[in-house]
Amino acid sequence: MINQVYRLVSPRQFDIVNIEKTITDGQIIVKPTYMAICHADQRYFNGNRDKKVLRKKLPMALIHEAVGKVVYDQTGEYGVGTNVVLIPNTPTVIDEVIGENYLPASRFRSSGYDGFMQDYVFMDKDRVVRIPENVDLKVAAFSELTSVAMHAISRFKSRSHKNKGAIGVWGDGNLGYLVCLLLKRIYPETKVMLFGKNQSKLDYFSFVDEAYQIDDIPPNIILDHAFECVGGNGSKHAIDQIIDHIQPEGTISLLGVSEDPVEVNTRMVLEKGLVLYGSSRSGRQDFQETMDVISQDVEIQNYLGNLIGDFYEVNNIDDILKAFESDMTRSWGKTVMHWKI
Repeated sequence: MINQVYRLVSPRQFDIVNIEKTITDGQIIVKPTYMAICHADQRYFNGNRDKKVLRKKLPMALIHEAVGKVVYDQTGEYGVGTNVVLIPNTPTVIDEVIGENYLPASRFRSSGYDGFMQDYVFMDKDRVVRIPENVDLKVAAFSELTSVAMHAISRFKSRSHKNKGAIGVWGDGNLGYLVCLLLKRIYPETKVMLFGKNQSKLDYFSFVDEAYQIDDIPPNIILDHAFECVGGNGSKHAIDQIIDHIQPEGTISLLGVSEDPVEVNTRMVLEKGLVLYGSSRSGRQDFQETMDVISQDVEIQNYLGNLIGDFYEVNNIDDILKAFESDMTRSWGKTVMHWKI
């Protein structure tokens, strides 16, 4: 069949490409319905990547956060019309030790490979997760980002010691919000403390136990573990503050993406015996756990709904441009597109 793919060919310019597609064994066909725009999509859209990277990866369909309806499954496991989350990571090999999201051979949609801005997406059947009926599809649209937070917490479980009286989260953006929310759900007895830059954003975190601006942290704050969700130029400052306030032998989960190398005070890392580890992207298990948690907790769904910023109905390329341009001006929340092309 002929499938239309909406590719970014150069910064701020999309083009429609017709591609002949043939379904293979083990694949299903999904019609995307709701999508969410990520900062990574915006960097491509605005050309804020190295020119060599742009030349290598463009043209490319954007978006790696999406849900859709199954339109074809020859096995019948997924009935026509079943709502599913689309998993952007596509592993090509299996490793008993290395997770699918860390394997160099894995392909990630909208990062060198076409994302979900298509009329139909041909997916391996294990690259989708069924969405429970009680989950809002607009919330499910950005469940990829939620699964990234879930993945970080899963790694935290296996790397942290038993002392979990207080956990600090640096970063008052979308990822920090999700990490805090899931930590309170998974560790209800733990004090979750947020450290951010903007009071207007901190006000959204009504579910945390304590929240502080980073330029006004009481010196007596002591943490057992911490998550860094800042990224960019602010990573160094965040990591420095974490090292100052964390207990010896604590763990520091690094999630913030930085284009440039970040300095770390290794002297104090050694002195305190700290464990620093990175978390990036997520795998199928993280998506499944995300759907399980969301569907079992109405309150979490309500808090996740607070992350929905702008909502756009997309019928053509002009609508795509409007959604991306509006998203650039947002300081909080996710821009969700209802994909009706």
